[in-house]
Amino acid sequence: MSAESTTRFLGESEYGTWRDFVARSPDGSVYSLAEFLAALCASAGGTFRILVAERDKRIVGGIGLYEHSGRYGAYVSPRRLLYYNGFVLSPHDSKYPSQRTSWQLQTQAALESAVVALGHARVRIKSRHTQDDARVFLKRGWSATPTYSYVVDIADLEIAWARVDKNLRRLITRCRESGLTITHDDNFDAFFRLHAQTHDRKGAPIYLPREAFGRFVETLRAQDLIRLYHARLPDGHVAASQLVLRGPHPVTHTVAAGADAKYLSLGASAFLRWSVFEDLSRAGYKANDLTDAELNPVTHFKSQLGGDLTLSLELARPDSLGWRSREMLASAPHNARRIAGGVLKKLKGKSE
Repeated sequence: MSAESTTRFLGESEYGTWRDFVARSPDGSVYSLAEFLAALCASAGGTFRILVAERDKRIVGGIGLYEHSGRYGAYVSPRRLLYYNGFVLSPHDSKYPSQRTSWQLQTQAALESAVVALGHARVRIKSRHTQDDARVFLKRGWSATPTYSYVVDIADLEIAWARVDKNLRRLITRCRESGLTITHDDNFDAFFRLHAQTHDRKGAPIYLPREAFGRFVETLRAQDLIRLYHARLPDGHVAASQLVLRGPHPVTHTVAAGADAKYLSLGASAFLRWSVFEDLSRAGYKANDLTDAELNPVTHFKSQLGGDLTLSLELARPDSLGWRSREMLASAPHNARRIAGGVLKKLKGKSE
């Protein structure tokens, strides 16, 4: 093994080198790119830095740190439009598993120490499912919470189609026969209208206010890091929309989708999802991460698209004393009302 890792923050002139590193790593994603993080900061606030670990002046790992200041101090955490904010490592090319593991653990240890030294009040880090060894962090007092997503392999469309649920295949075929088409363009208004409809219909969150969201999408679209897709009826009406992150890494990410309630039974959402797979596969991409698999009706729909259920670990460092103290104070009125309600309920039961 070579010398121990050292860590530092990259300068802006080195972001191109980081982009190339992310594109080659199995753990990489658009979320880690400086261009993506800059667009998110411009639209949602916050700042970012790229922290890397090096050996022999060569990057062997790193993390794009999206940092925000809250009421209780500065923090690092995933958020809407930033599903993964985790570590990106370079695998060792040794044929020996022991050396590959040692290489990874040393890199993780160096990055963990550097992150802790920054002194954030709260740190939550979620890497892609390819980073499944949390022993360094657990040993140093972190906790790990499992989260899930579906990842669809689109390298071979014939195989991918065979994995799609037969009911969805029927809907997709019917939509094609009915004249639905897919477009990718800059019609953000249509997307946001359906995004807001989904919010009203299901109580799903609005990811960003309209103006900020539009600025975010346009910035990334100009850099070819995001694509806005629409399923259109023969008259041109948009029945469903989908936002997909794409870039130099072979795995793409669906970050938001919406559908017109009037056309849910038609199958426009299924048609759009499959058509997007086709477009991405033709462009050379290997997979699409459908983003999140909590148990709900939307996740059931995602499961029918033929993806593999993947498990990612969200690593959490213990919150600072100040953060915990302020959270306790903030929750005190609610807890007091809950306790008082319980006492009154018991007293009422006794009186009856």
